[in-house]
Amino acid sequence: MAIAALRKNDRAAQTKFNWPLCYKAENFIFERIDAFLERSNFARVLAKRMRDETGTLILDWTDHLLLSASDEKALREVGYVDDPLGETKDRYTALWHPQAMLPRVLIVASNVKFPLALAVRADLVADFAIAHGIYNKIEGEPFSRFRKLLVGEENGAQLFVVERRGYRGYIASEPDLKSYCAVRELFQRRRRTWDDNSKGFAHVHKCLREAVDLVGRDLACHLFFREERAYWEKRNRAGQKQRHRQDALGLGWANFDHHTFRSSRECFVDLMKAFEMLGFERRERYYAGAEAGWGAQILEQPFEGIVVFADVDLTPDETEIDFSRVKLTPEKSLGTVQLWCGLHGESLFEAGMHHLECRFDHALLREQLAKVDINTMEPFSDFPFLKQAFTEGERWPVRRERLEKLRAQKLITDEQFQEFASKGAIGSHLENLQRKGGFKGFNQHAVSLIISETDPRKQRSFAGA
Repeated sequence: MAIAALRKNDRAAQTKFNWPLCYKAENFIFERIDAFLERSNFARVLAKRMRDETGTLILDWTDHLLLSASDEKALREVGYVDDPLGETKDRYTALWHPQAMLPRVLIVASNVKFPLALAVRADLVADFAIAHGIYNKIEGEPFSRFRKLLVGEENGAQLFVVERRGYRGYIASEPDLKSYCAVRELFQRRRRTWDDNSKGFAHVHKCLREAVDLVGRDLACHLFFREERAYWEKRNRAGQKQRHRQDALGLGWANFDHHTFRSSRECFVDLMKAFEMLGFERRERYYAGAEAGWGAQILEQPFEGIVVFADVDLTPDETEIDFSRVKLTPEKSLGTVQLWCGLHGESLFEAGMHHLECRFDHALLREQLAKVDINTMEPFSDFPFLKQAFTEGERWPVRRERLEKLRAQKLITDEQFQEFASKGAIGSHLENLQRKGGFKGFNQHAVSLIISETDPRKQRSFAGA
C-alpha cells in the first residue's frame, strides 16, 4: 500500500477515539452510589477510610452496581448499552458505558425482589476479608476468574467485594490451578537482562506463547501484568508506600488506570507484538509533532481491562505513519525515550515500567504523600476532567557497560557519562491521576511536556512538593 493511502487509513482509524465527557452518566452513577452509602454504614465508613487513608474515591473502586429495572431506561439514555462481555445469569441484564470510564451495572429483572447492591473490586477478596474481619463464605474457587464475597447487608443494601482474572462477567468457574501456577512462575522467573534485544524479545515472545497455550490470552494477560506491577514496585518507593496504604484496607492495586512502557525505536514493533499476543487492541495514537520528538500507541485489553501507554521517539517524517506496525530504524542522536532505554534497558526487560498510573483524589493524595516525604511534581494535566502528576522520580544506578556503550557511540558526552555514573538517572514514577465525566482519553499536549521534563539529561535535585 502506498504511504499516502496508509496514512489516510491510519488517520481515519483514530477518529473514533475522540473521547467525550459523560457527566450525565457519571452523575447518575454518583446518585446511585450516594443512595447506597446512605443505607450502608459499613460502605460509608469504608468510603471515608479510602479517602482519609489512601487518597482514593469509592467510585474508582466500584466494579459494578446492582440496580432495579426502573433504572434501565435512564441508564440507556445517558449512554449505557448491553455489555457484550457481561456474562451473567438469566435474571440480570449487564450494561456498560463504552465511551466512559464508569462502573458497569447489573439490572435485575422486574419480577425479582432485589436489594440495592454495590461491588468493590480488590486484588484479592481474601485480603479484603482479613483487613475488615469478614468471615462470610467466598463464592468462587481460589485463583478462579471471578470471586465474590458478601461483606454485609444493611437496610436493603448489599456490599460485595470481588476479584477478577481476565474476565468481565459475573459467573464463577473452576480454575486449572496447575496451569495457573505454571504461568505465574513462568512470568516471575523470566529472564530480564539481555545484551541483545532481539534475543530478549524472542525469549519473551516464546514465554507468552507458552503462557497463552496453557491458560488462554486473557488470564495470561492478568498474570503478566501482575508481575509487571510487582517488578516496578520493587524499584519505586512511592509505589511501595502507596501499596502499603491500600493493602491496609485489603485493596491492592485494583485502582490502576494505565501502565506506561518505554521502548527503543528498533524494538517498538516487537513490543507491540508482545501486547498483541496478550489480546491487546490498538486505540488512539499520539503524534506529538516535530518539536516533541516522540509518539505513543495506546492499547487496551478488553477482558482484563488494562490500558497500556507505549512511548517511543520519532522523527518529524514518521509522525503520520503507523509506527506500531512500521519498524523504525536507530537514530544518530537520542531523544528522551531512547536515552532512558539506553540507560536502563527496555521496559519489557530490565527497566520495567516507566510508571504506573492509578486513580486517586488528586489534591488529597498529593497532600498525604507529602506528609510521608514523597514529593509530587507540578501537574502536567490540570483540567476539570483530567488531572495528572508524577511523584518525584526514583533515581536508579546505571550499569557501567551501558554508559560505556553510549559514550563509545558518542550518544552521551564525557560530562554526562560522569554524571550518570556517579548519581545514576531517573528511572520510574507513580502517577497521581483523577478523571471526571468518565473521560477515557489523555491530554496530548500535556504528555508532550512531561515527556520532555523526564529527560535524564535534565535531571536535578527535587526542590519541593
